[in-house]
Amino acid sequence: MPQSGHGRTAELHNLAEHAHAAAAAAHAKADHLTAHELSKKALEYSKSAYRHSEEMVGESAVSSKT
Repeated sequence: MPQSGHGRTAELHNLAEHAHAAAAAAHAKADHLTAHELSKKALEYSKSAYRHSEEMVGESAVSSKT
């Protein structure tokens, strides 16, 4: 079953949250390289969620004009 746009955006935010938490745990264990990589991954997920939200806004604006 296809996932709604809002569901996909929420999933991306949850992935970012998880990556941030894992990065914090790695940093607490002095594994700074892993923490850095996980932080970069969290940023990627956050940016993807933002882009997906922007696309949904654009699609909504187009559909409301018709």
